[in-house]
Amino acid sequence: MRTQETTGMFLYHPGNGHLDKLNFTELFAYSESHEDVAVVWDSKTFPLWDIEYLKSQIQKYKLSRIIIAGYDTGMVKPIFARVFSNLQLNVENILLEDFKEHGILESGNTELGKALLSCAIYNVALEDILPDEEKKVCTETLIIGAGIAGIQAALEIANANHKVHLIERTGTIGGHMAMFDKTFPTLDCAACILTPKMVEIGQHPSINLLTYSEVQSVTGTPGNFKVKVLQKARRVSLSKCIGCGSCAEKCPGKARSEFDVGTTFRKAIYIPFPQAVPNKYLIDAEACRYVQGKKCGVCVKNCPVPGCIDLDEKDSEIELCVGNIIIATGFKTFEATKLANYGYGSFPNVLTSLEFERLTNAAGPTEGKITFRTQNKKGDWIFSPQSDSPERVGIIHCVGSRDINHNQYCSRVCCMYSLKLAHLVKEKIPDAEVYEYYIDMRSFGKGYEAFYERIKSEGVHLLRGKPAEVRMDENNLIIRSEDIDGRRLLEQKVDMVILSVGLEPAAGSAEIAKLCGVTTDSDGWMDEANYVTSPVNTFAEGVLIAGLCQGPKDIPDTVAQASAAASEVLQHIVRTSMRKNIPELPLAEIRTRAKNLSLKMEDRK
Repeated sequence: MRTQETTGMFLYHPGNGHLDKLNFTELFAYSESHEDVAVVWDSKTFPLWDIEYLKSQIQKYKLSRIIIAGYDTGMVKPIFARVFSNLQLNVENILLEDFKEHGILESGNTELGKALLSCAIYNVALEDILPDEEKKVCTETLIIGAGIAGIQAALEIANANHKVHLIERTGTIGGHMAMFDKTFPTLDCAACILTPKMVEIGQHPSINLLTYSEVQSVTGTPGNFKVKVLQKARRVSLSKCIGCGSCAEKCPGKARSEFDVGTTFRKAIYIPFPQAVPNKYLIDAEACRYVQGKKCGVCVKNCPVPGCIDLDEKDSEIELCVGNIIIATGFKTFEATKLANYGYGSFPNVLTSLEFERLTNAAGPTEGKITFRTQNKKGDWIFSPQSDSPERVGIIHCVGSRDINHNQYCSRVCCMYSLKLAHLVKEKIPDAEVYEYYIDMRSFGKGYEAFYERIKSEGVHLLRGKPAEVRMDENNLIIRSEDIDGRRLLEQKVDMVILSVGLEPAAGSAEIAKLCGVTTDSDGWMDEANYVTSPVNTFAEGVLIAGLCQGPKDIPDTVAQASAAASEVLQHIVRTSMRKNIPELPLAEIRTRAKNLSLKMEDRK
């Protein structure tokens, strides 16, 4: 700090609750007692908006330098800049110290707040007061969740030559997007967009891919997190498996396919779907006869690679050291059985939107043919390419969303994906009658209104009104609903009903948030530091969020947010701003080091 400069301190507390855990009385007293601070103002009592008064105070104390400390400090800088310009003072001498960048909002670490103020007074960065031998910063990044958000963030960080550990709790990356047939509003092939990125993840030298794994604990400090990861036993070697499928051919165990949302069966030893990454088999312990204590081992006998399958393999635990964490745990769909009046689980041809996505997908159970669900000889309800196709399809919006008895929020994507599903029905069954039941049509994104008009022009019947029930007579499903625009009640006979289920936080996301020190809102979505200005940061320093763990959004917004989170991580790495040892230093030592460093910097000029 230049000796001729007289410094004033303005503590900005916007009153939005973000700084409530900090003791502002202590911060004010500490700043006021500092020998290099001429005056301290508190936003709670100082009339900042009175420009003339502010001007008079700056003149009174002969200030040439102002430090604005607190939360969202950039919001009030223009006021000081205006006064500085009027007084012909150097606007560059208005410095900002934003507490949200240092992770003290959630912890309420007032002592660290004092340390930040002490360094700001001498115009040095907190991390710079440590000599190189004391700096312990890990530049590796952990990303939890490998859907499109996790994939996008991982590639951007890895392509900048920084190590990424990408953790996925299932046997493959890809998330929900891998299940989709088309994306709205462009109707592009979802797999054509996603699978090249998946392959790049699997082959990238800077990405350590950990599938079938879960985070167990997170300790340490920003820049030096210690993360314990449980690697569940795949029982098939990733390095030895050649993906030939010989093991699955004779496997007697079977279970409903998670990837196909239970619309078809898979073996106990399986690859989740043909384009899975890693494209290696794994064993479902609950479906495997051997693991369940029965006599088997057919897969071992059929495998052509010695030692590839180890049915006795146990779970293992590893520890990672990372500097930053991105949470991208995604979402799950609303459980449609909670709405018994719609008949899901009772009537076989009442489907969820995700089930229909798999049904209409060329890689799905019927190779893309839309058919009825029927019973096979074993009594299982399945979709078969040989079954008949529906002639009348009803699509019900907002199932589980905008509902005072369930989720009151809008899930944002349901209107558009419902229109997409209507298009897919008309595309594959041109003579089919499609009825869309909606409360309000929310076409908020780029090209969405045009997409809505396009679907209308395809002959889809759009009925504004929330159905009361779905019941069944001898041969038909009947949707009973209101028609608000027509001011009438309707009973429409259909062959198939698609429930456009809303979105909810993914299973296990609350536990992940707690492990990482991230708060959640009343609906379970993870809290961002500021919805407008910091949508990917959290109150936990070094922990960011991306995609649907923060709230419902479409694929473009998810990708954009993932890129933003990756950008924040790269900035953190470049600045190396997160230091483990700083909070361990006594405040007096921090103050002395900051002053000495400032003097050295002055001598060099």
